[in-house]
Amino acid sequence: MVDFGGWDMPVAYGSQIEEHHAVRSAAGVFDVSHMCVLDLIGAGTRELLSRLLANDVARLQVPGGALYSCMLNQQGGVIDDLIVYYLARDQFRLVVNAGTRDKDLAWIGEQAAPLQVRQLVRRDLAMLAVQGPLARQRTATLLSSQAASAAMALQPFHGAQIGEWFIARTGYTGEDGFEIMLPAGEAAALWHGLNAAGVRSCGLGARDTLRLEAGMNLYGSDMDEATNPLECGLAWTVAFEPAGRDFIGRAALETIRARGCAHKRVGLVLNERAVLRSHQRVVVAGVGEGAVTSGTFSPTLSRSIGLARVPSTTGSEVLVEVRSRLLPALTVRPPFVRHGRSVIQLPGEETSA
Repeated sequence: MVDFGGWDMPVAYGSQIEEHHAVRSAAGVFDVSHMCVLDLIGAGTRELLSRLLANDVARLQVPGGALYSCMLNQQGGVIDDLIVYYLARDQFRLVVNAGTRDKDLAWIGEQAAPLQVRQLVRRDLAMLAVQGPLARQRTATLLSSQAASAAMALQPFHGAQIGEWFIARTGYTGEDGFEIMLPAGEAAALWHGLNAAGVRSCGLGARDTLRLEAGMNLYGSDMDEATNPLECGLAWTVAFEPAGRDFIGRAALETIRARGCAHKRVGLVLNERAVLRSHQRVVVAGVGEGAVTSGTFSPTLSRSIGLARVPSTTGSEVLVEVRSRLLPALTVRPPFVRHGRSVIQLPGEETSA
């Protein structure tokens, strides 16, 4: 158990490697109740989110639809990354990071006040993430036939209120599955039911190796208020159209985009037997330097991988400083793994995708 954003969280329940492989091959469950679930209520909610988020909430027209976005400051820096769900005409739900909870609530409250939008922090809800190729089927065995049919019919990045539970087909592992928000008092029974259905308990360690293989950023490591979405692989989450939508940070991002971004995000694959870790120096011959933002040993690939922020003209080969040694690494485009298989091309190898 370790402190994580003010919460006591399990690194692993047993073998971190076995938990990782369970999610890639079958199903695992994570307790993510530390995430802050926030309902925004009021006639001005859509207008608020149109200004608050870099992605365009107007894309959400059907109740249950979900959107991933960054929330930016005026300089274009990332205050947090989050998922927003459209619940009803005047109600949306945000799921924000535990470590940024207080500053997020203060920032959102400041923007919401003129529009008379009410914030409701859902402390009554727990949140379990069931992930893996068999996650949805095994979860459905614990639901009533009607609830199971509704849950299994969900499209990716959609959710539905099913009784007192909100079930969304979202996740942070690169695998299919559900994120389930339910009354906190019912979480333990669901957890044990999932275990009995063959879903393995998983901790923070496996969650990190899974998300990194999937090329997913971690707030505070791969982006923060000093970095913008264009340089950390999240340009796809910024909706510059329609041109008239004046979201916070837009002017700064347009300036950066016009002059060209000085840095970019790349995936790294280390050629030698060592482990990439955040803050390691990346040397790009004849160009400059960058840094590893996230690194780990990949259980699926059996080699060390990482994400790095490097000069925008970086090519396919770099050097990474590991324990005072400069080791060769290849740059690749994340993700590293999709549906349990490698999707990167290395010299002398063929991808299995």
